[in-house]
Amino acid sequence: MKTLTNSLLAALFCTAALTAQADTASDAERAVIERGRYLAVASDCIACHTAPRGKPMAGGTPIASPVGTIVATNITPSKQFGIGNYTETQFADALRRGVRADGARLYPAMPYTAYSVMTDADIHALYRYFMKAVAPVDQATAETRLPFPMNIRTSMRGWNALFLNDKPLPPADGRSEQWLRGRYLAEGPAHCSTCHTPRGLLMQENLDLQLSGAQVGPWYAPNITPHKTSGIGSWSQAELVSYLKTGRVEGKAQAAGSMAEAITHSFSHLTDDDLQAIAVYIRDRPAIGDDQGQARGNRFEQGKAGNALAGFRGMPTGAATDEEVPGARIFSASCASCHGYNGQGTKDGYYPSLYRNSATAGVNPNNLIATILYGVERDTDSGGHVFMPPFGNQPNALNSLSNDDVAALSNYVLKYYGNAGVKVTPREVEVIRQGGPRSSLLLAARIGMAVGALLVLALLVWLLARKKRVRPINEDDWK
Repeated sequence: MKTLTNSLLAALFCTAALTAQADTASDAERAVIERGRYLAVASDCIACHTAPRGKPMAGGTPIASPVGTIVATNITPSKQFGIGNYTETQFADALRRGVRADGARLYPAMPYTAYSVMTDADIHALYRYFMKAVAPVDQATAETRLPFPMNIRTSMRGWNALFLNDKPLPPADGRSEQWLRGRYLAEGPAHCSTCHTPRGLLMQENLDLQLSGAQVGPWYAPNITPHKTSGIGSWSQAELVSYLKTGRVEGKAQAAGSMAEAITHSFSHLTDDDLQAIAVYIRDRPAIGDDQGQARGNRFEQGKAGNALAGFRGMPTGAATDEEVPGARIFSASCASCHGYNGQGTKDGYYPSLYRNSATAGVNPNNLIATILYGVERDTDSGGHVFMPPFGNQPNALNSLSNDDVAALSNYVLKYYGNAGVKVTPREVEVIRQGGPRSSLLLAARIGMAVGALLVLALLVWLLARKKRVRPINEDDWK
């Protein structure tokens, strides 16, 4: 009986030990998955891989690029249409080297050039999150179909050999833990440089001008170096943190386009410590200016309140300022009710002023044009839901503006509230309406391939001609 009792006690002890071990393992797994979830938020995966009104991470979002439209893929753990069959090694290769499980190369619209610095532990956490916590969606997405020769994915092998740095971030002796954390987030998951750094001919980041501003589809990602006039050097640490959390700094800037998406889905959900770290690192980057910006002064302190509308009433046709009348009329009908009769905005800042505004006072008008065409929408816990309707809808829509209308309105706003030295043409509006400027790389690649083909053809012709000129040796030649 005593032996039986001891056996039962031993069995109970073993069961309790195994249960405790399982609970501990489960807690550890949950912690890893939660870390992966946070990293997915920091990396802003959902902004690209979730289509409007679509299922999370199921792909289908068209992304405008200078070489054509790239469609974001399904990254749910669907085994048929997503990444459900990926091993962790294959997942890591996709994130850090731009290589899919089938060996095909990804385009750098997926910022693997930034994710390449992420640690093995973070990659593991992301993998566990996507495989265990993201709902699989058995839904195919449209294929990316770039024009020839951009559709040759194998060419990315050469591009990666030239431009992909797959090494960890170098040591930075003497830097604080906060600075190091900010560097890791900004250079890695948050991929700030991917959007804010201008690109070279081969679409590589020009790291000599890192964070000095670049066109991203129809929107312009501005200079965020700490330059006092061209960048955000006039911003305080608190203002930059507030911008990342809410998408606005009163009297200076408001997030729209892809940055509004990043604020909504990513930055506004990061911890205060991480936001502070990012701000510390960004404000410590080399300051880069440009001649136009430096000559004009700080883009956050330009323009003033005013109301020129009364001066256009009853103006006869053919007057010297007649070209401003269409813009004034559109402003009065579509803008003044929200932004104020003199462009002052609302007292609570929900509708911003049109002066002392980076969209109207900078040297690049593309964000003003894009704002009119595409509107603004962002949503944060601390900043609430912000919305401005788009005015670039399809023809015949009630609030649709033509290219001429948008150019006229832009020029009116620029003259009276922002940078009067900038002029917008209907052609420039059409470029932004079509998704932004196109790269010359496509034309250069086609010309290069055509020239190469002609050289090969010429070489073949020369070899054939030379072969005909060489007479074969026969026995009579030796007599």
